[in-house]
Amino acid sequence: MKIREPNRLTPHQPAPIFGIPMAETRWIKRRRSFVKSGNSSHDVGIPLKSTLLKIFCLLFLAVGCSQQDPVKQMQETLAPAPDYTIILEDMQEEGAVFTKYYHKYHVLQGERQVRTDWVEVTEDVYRKYEPFLGMALVSKSEAEGMSSAPHPPGYHHVGNPTYGHWGGGGFWVWYGQYSMMRTLLGGGMGRNIYRNDYDDYRTNRRSGRPYYGKDRDYGTNGKLTKQQRPNFYKRRQANLQRKKSSFSQKAQSRFGRSRSGFGGRSGGFGK
Repeated sequence: MKIREPNRLTPHQPAPIFGIPMAETRWIKRRRSFVKSGNSSHDVGIPLKSTLLKIFCLLFLAVGCSQQDPVKQMQETLAPAPDYTIILEDMQEEGAVFTKYYHKYHVLQGERQVRTDWVEVTEDVYRKYEPFLGMALVSKSEAEGMSSAPHPPGYHHVGNPTYGHWGGGGFWVWYGQYSMMRTLLGGGMGRNIYRNDYDDYRTNRRSGRPYYGKDRDYGTNGKLTKQQRPNFYKRRQANLQRKKSSFSQKAQSRFGRSRSGFGGRSGGFGK
């Protein structure tokens, strides 16, 4: 069965991800065949045709287990789309000795969205994006074009009358169907985008520098990110404790063997 991509894509018509249209996109539990559907409002289990499932599994696992950058892979697949956003949804390290690295991504296109489950990445890829938790790693819009300079999600749509307007208070107001942008930006915590913020973002974008917000509230070290994603920081702290404990146990074991060996040699010398 051939997977056909639409010839023309509008802002509200989803482009394919990993070769499968986003409307049919499912994400896979790592190393399992369990499948969920992705929808902008809720998840409903829908059976996939076996051919599509096999193709998607192969593509997904190839990205997850290869040395390639999944963000670059998604970016290439979404290239025909007039707009999209790839957000680093979550990160995780597993293992105290032989560490494995995982990402979760949140992909937006128009009013549609899909979240992946854990995707295994290389340490290089993990470190590359480590400062940008919760941020848009890559974005594209008809007005702004494509940008790979990380920034808070939705900033590339600010100023576009399709998505909202400048309110009387001098900050950006999203239209109802794009209220998810306000949520991602922490709108419920009093975070608004003012014209000065947007100007700072555009300056960073033009120079290709990451933009963490006016007060650096976004990204892995941002105050807002810590409020929005407490589980990540709990996991990271627990992982650091495990690594410290493992190192301490190894050090004590080596020190104990060293003392035992020294005592043995000392006893032999005294005879």
